[in-house]
Amino acid sequence: MIHLGMSGSLRVLPAQTQVEKHDHIDLRLDDGRVLRYRDPRRFGSFFWLPHDESHVLIDSLGPEPLSEQFDGDYLFSQSRKKSVAIKQFVMDSKIVVGVGNIYANESLFMSGIRPDRKAGSVSRKRYHDLALRIKAVLSAAIEAGGTTLRDFVNEDGNPGYFKHELKVYGRGGEPCVACRNLLTETRLGQRTTVFCRKCQR
Repeated sequence: MIHLGMSGSLRVLPAQTQVEKHDHIDLRLDDGRVLRYRDPRRFGSFFWLPHDESHVLIDSLGPEPLSEQFDGDYLFSQSRKKSVAIKQFVMDSKIVVGVGNIYANESLFMSGIRPDRKAGSVSRKRYHDLALRIKAVLSAAIEAGGTTLRDFVNEDGNPGYFKHELKVYGRGGEPCVACRNLLTETRLGQRTTVFCRKCQR
């Protein structure tokens, strides 16, 4: 079981490829090549699990956001009586996996929902829209090869280009692409949060 963290990557390489500073594990493949695990920031993890054995890190995970199980009805049901901010709610891996800070900012902007709004106060209809926007944002990011902010590269070693499509993240103090009001940047749950006070409510 491999978790790539924020900067981890896997590459299939010829076995004789020089090991670099942040290369940590090689798995030798039957054809003589190696599957190399690299993690410059060391936020990732690498576990060996017996066949069909689960692990505490994945036992309580929510559904994948691009799966059929993830939709507005699911989000609405999970959010009832929750006073946590909706941005933190959709970033909670027990609710849904894979919605990181950047994609939460973007999805909430596209849904017109303020990131600091209480999760339990959002209507079912708005959750339907949010679920669709999360799927759209993640699909677009995958198509663009991810979001390179610092050291992220895709499977080919190239940077991801979704950064060029960001509507709010990293644009605090700049004009909103929809209404031209200046975007607000703040901290929410220790994470940078950017939103439009006019477009998001």
